[in-house]
Amino acid sequence: MGSPRAPAPASLSDAESQKHAAAHAAAALVSDGARVGLGTGSTVAYLLPALAARGLSLRCVATSPATECTARELGLAVEELDELGRLDIAIDGADQIDPQGWLVKGGGGAHTREKIVAAAAERFVVIASAEKAVPSLRPPVPLEILRFGAHPTLALLGEAVLRDAPPSPEGNLIADYLGPVDDPRALAARLSGTPGVVDHGLFAPELISDILIAGAGGVEHRTL
Repeated sequence: MGSPRAPAPASLSDAESQKHAAAHAAAALVSDGARVGLGTGSTVAYLLPALAARGLSLRCVATSPATECTARELGLAVEELDELGRLDIAIDGADQIDPQGWLVKGGGGAHTREKIVAAAAERFVVIASAEKAVPSLRPPVPLEILRFGAHPTLALLGEAVLRDAPPSPEGNLIADYLGPVDDPRALAARLSGTPGVVDHGLFAPELISDILIAGAGGVEHRTL
């Protein structure tokens, strides 16, 4: 049984308090002995100490060097995904969540690793504050692209620009697709089929098991 959910510090803004609530609700879903995928971003920043505070015996995989560093500092055991294979649960944030369960992720540029970890998990849990729930997805959609031929790749995509940001954990460039996102499935197929695109930040509902969205009235738990 998990520990009681810790109240958010009074100094947090509403959005940060919601991230705190969603993260703690997700931490309560993790069982002792689980193999856990740890996402990246500002909401996951609240998840890591919440998991560490439970004192469980966990084997974790991190989706970014920053997450790995923080997890280790908190005493969480971090291993390579190839060592663990299938994960019991993965928990990550999102930049946008539409009513059908499509996500836009990759604000931090780690979406390729995040998608690999999500696909390797029996249960993928998305955590977010209320502002991340949107009526429909909108640009930008993050992209990870190869350095080789980056400009021809951007030309093939059309409405895309390189981001002034650090490279991905694999050393690739981060770009943003700025065109319409009216049909996420068709766009995902087009982006995946463009030579030079390593991966994109559109996550399909089929990847997702649970969405925890925290708002003023508490944490809404959606299952897909």
